Amino acid sequence: MTKMKRISVLLVCFLILFNVANSQELRITSNNRYFEDSAGEPFFWLGDTAWELFHKLDREEATFYLKTRAKQGFTVIQAVVLAERDGVRSPNANGDLPFHDLDPTKPNEAYFSHVDFIIDEANKHGLTMGILPTWGDKVFSKHPGAGPIIFNAANAETYGRFLGNRYRNKNLVWILGGDRLVANNEVAQIWDAMARGLDEGDQGSHLITYHPRGFSSSSDVLDNPAWLDFNMYQSGHEKRFLEVYRFAKKDLGLRPQKPTVDGEPAYEDIPVKFWEYMDFKSGEFADQVDDSGNIKDKTIFPEGFFSGYDVRVLAYWDMLAGAAGFTYGNNAVWQMQKEGETFVIPTLTDWKKALRRPGAESMQYFKRFFKQIDFTKIVSDQELILSDNPENEDQIRAAIANDGSYVLVYLAKPREVKLDLTEMTGERLQGFWYNPRNGKRKTIPKLSTSSPLILQPPTNELEDDWVLLIQDRDKIKDDK
Repeated sequence: MTKMKRISVLLVCFLILFNVANSQELRITSNNRYFEDSAGEPFFWLGDTAWELFHKLDREEATFYLKTRAKQGFTVIQAVVLAERDGVRSPNANGDLPFHDLDPTKPNEAYFSHVDFIIDEANKHGLTMGILPTWGDKVFSKHPGAGPIIFNAANAETYGRFLGNRYRNKNLVWILGGDRLVANNEVAQIWDAMARGLDEGDQGSHLITYHPRGFSSSSDVLDNPAWLDFNMYQSGHEKRFLEVYRFAKKDLGLRPQKPTVDGEPAYEDIPVKFWEYMDFKSGEFADQVDDSGNIKDKTIFPEGFFSGYDVRVLAYWDMLAGAAGFTYGNNAVWQMQKEGETFVIPTLTDWKKALRRPGAESMQYFKRFFKQIDFTKIVSDQELILSDNPENEDQIRAAIANDGSYVLVYLAKPREVKLDLTEMTGERLQGFWYNPRNGKRKTIPKLSTSSPLILQPPTNELEDDWVLLIQDRDKIKDDK
């Protein structure tokens, strides 16, 4: 082979690899319910809230974080360019501030070079970035934070255009808002302007959504602006067994229909309803932290801390309600809390140890389950459940494929379930119980096609949640 031919072959290989690496640019599926990549393949949104990623981690730390999450099966990393923890006045891990003179029209190249590196590293590992241009406290709201308020409609559009143009060819989605409602019409105009700038800068190549305050959806705080490609809700950290399925049901009932995602559910290791037991003063828990800077007296929070089990319940409830995906979160990871540092909300461990917490590890099994079926066919259907079905921790969630080829049931608490299978297709059914704690499955022998069908999960310990999948055997091949 001549040298020129070798160069040509290498160039072709490079272009193929480049196209593969960039094939996950997201778009909305034709049924307006889910996401797909540029090759038309269904994209499963499994996010992680790494809000302080750009601000707190250096290159080595960021690479370690991204590699870990990629290996665990995560697909989206949600991070904030202008972070909550005083992100425009407190420098990043390299000592750089995002702007000169706190002016959004004067970006600091050194700061954004670091952002460049992290986005590129994420894309290299197959991760799509969910980028918040700013946390919501940099815009006026009725819930002020570290701030300062630096945006108006004019500089928001300029800043949006800068970001859109800079990251035009990256795998990402834009997430406006940042834990805030829209206080008034002037604030709405600021977000409209930033979205307009993003759209002009990247020539409309990326989806845009909005991250609202807790216990609300983007559909609650915005009047369906043209730039809102899909809805995002923050179910929040108020209680265990929060009825997250209500958000999905409401959003999917709107017209025109758009995908919806729980962008911030209860975090693993965060105190339940933490705001009721703290006032966010510096040094508030100075006498209650260990040598690593983590809380040592958990009784300060009488309602306890959310566990990996709590995370799983919300994840499966969201998906069976028709959400387009789920975003996991950990209290130490969103803060990128390092040993010896002062936390925002009391932590149980540093961010590195938190990466391996049980809830985070179980997310790989969560994704694996839905990837083995065509999850874009999911239609929530509680009428499948003939058992008593209270709306509390004993709630059973159910869904059916839009072509009747499968039925899904999730039991947060193990108990007998009675099902109506009359809407399923096929005379030959097969089913199995899926263990969301370890990804193992147990086949149900001699599955009856009679209706109602009564089944009991394999175990009955208090937090032994189970997923039931019943399939039309003749259509399984089509789903794959």
